[in-house]
Amino acid sequence: MSLLVAPSLLSADFGNLSSDIRFVNESNADWFHIDVMDGVFVPNISFGFPVLKAVQKEAKKPLDVHLMIKDADLYLEEFAKHGTYMCSVHFEACTHLHRTIQKIKSLGMKASVVLNPSTPVSVLEDILHELDMVLIMSVNPGFGGQKFIPHTYVKVRQLKQMISTRCLQTLIQVDGGVDPSNARQLEEAGANVVVAGNAVFGAADRSLAISQIKG
Repeated sequence: MSLLVAPSLLSADFGNLSSDIRFVNESNADWFHIDVMDGVFVPNISFGFPVLKAVQKEAKKPLDVHLMIKDADLYLEEFAKHGTYMCSVHFEACTHLHRTIQKIKSLGMKASVVLNPSTPVSVLEDILHELDMVLIMSVNPGFGGQKFIPHTYVKVRQLKQMISTRCLQTLIQVDGGVDPSNARQLEEAGANVVVAGNAVFGAADRSLAISQIKG
């Protein structure tokens, strides 16, 4: 099975967002990746609910929502109402992670935990069996266009081993600096899903870029 590709709308043209959404709909990409930032947990601000509502209205593929926010529990119902398929929360931002994961699931969404580059995969020992996906950040969260951190390959392999040992079906997603030059190595290490922002929306041939990443 080829990698699933989730183009990040953070890299889309906001002046032509509807057009870029249609492009993803018509491409062989698999999900829409939507980064939600609050300017507190990360030093940037991005999509709010009005934009998410607009995306929900036009998107024909699953919404993969990455919450880079504090107090995510306060907003989970709204994200569920706005069509979120996969809801990713940061390990570093959740005081009561198990409770947050249970709430995500109770609202009908898939549950994912995100790990920053400096957070080891071992922190998931006691929660991994509850997760539909783990998102490994291969850049520091908050801004697009950053350089891929090579140690990510090690973390993906470690996480894949943890998943295999437990006979789980948990997906591994990688976000940050992913492009055709490193997608195969990530897939070989155990990744199932990759987020691609500039590598897709900044490409001369965006459809070709997605195909090259998928392999």
